[in-house]
Amino acid sequence: MTYRLALFDIAGTTVSDPGFVAQAFVGAMTAAGHPIDHEACRPLMGYPKPLAIARLLGGQADEATIKLIHEDFVQRMLVCYREWPGIEPLPGAESIFALLRANGIKVALNTGFSRDIADAIVERLGWADRIDALIASDEVAEGRPAPHMARALMQRLGIDDPAQLVKIGDTEVDIGEGRSARAGLVVSITTGAYTRAELEPHQPDRIIDSLFELPALLGIATDPRSAAA
Repeated sequence: MTYRLALFDIAGTTVSDPGFVAQAFVGAMTAAGHPIDHEACRPLMGYPKPLAIARLLGGQADEATIKLIHEDFVQRMLVCYREWPGIEPLPGAESIFALLRANGIKVALNTGFSRDIADAIVERLGWADRIDALIASDEVAEGRPAPHMARALMQRLGIDDPAQLVKIGDTEVDIGEGRSARAGLVVSITTGAYTRAELEPHQPDRIIDSLFELPALLGIATDPRSAAA
């Protein structure tokens, strides 16, 4: 199979997340009078954040409360990604991007974050010239696990065959997105929210422990450590 687009998740897949996302969820929920613990957030990583908030609220969810908490969450994440230390590429991310592009595979990022947060991450890391496209969950009718972000990127980049798409992510919802988009290869990675044991029941095509393992899955023999960062 010839792959033409590698679609990567952001937090936990290509960018380190030292617990900042969960911390922002806990802070925003607590400030609104709905305290939760960090563990409650983990199963919802990767989902569009308003949906994640609605699920955390359960029967107490209403549109106004969800909007209030999401706005607080966004502001907390913007401060985090613009100012806090510890925001950096995961090992191999930049060299893998370069290697894939050198081999004719476009590189795109998508996320359950809103576009303002995604832009803050890309700007902080200086990735605008290292990727071919970026899309966020608030730019489509429905975020992951629906296929809308993946399909929008394929259309933007001129890719008609979903079998030429590779989806890479660290959560259950990334796997769901890959399946719903009919991606030719769905790859899970253990650097983020889920362990290998937690990913296995969701049956991705492959599970890797490092981005350095990805090129071999795509038939690229070059050692990615030799690619320019």
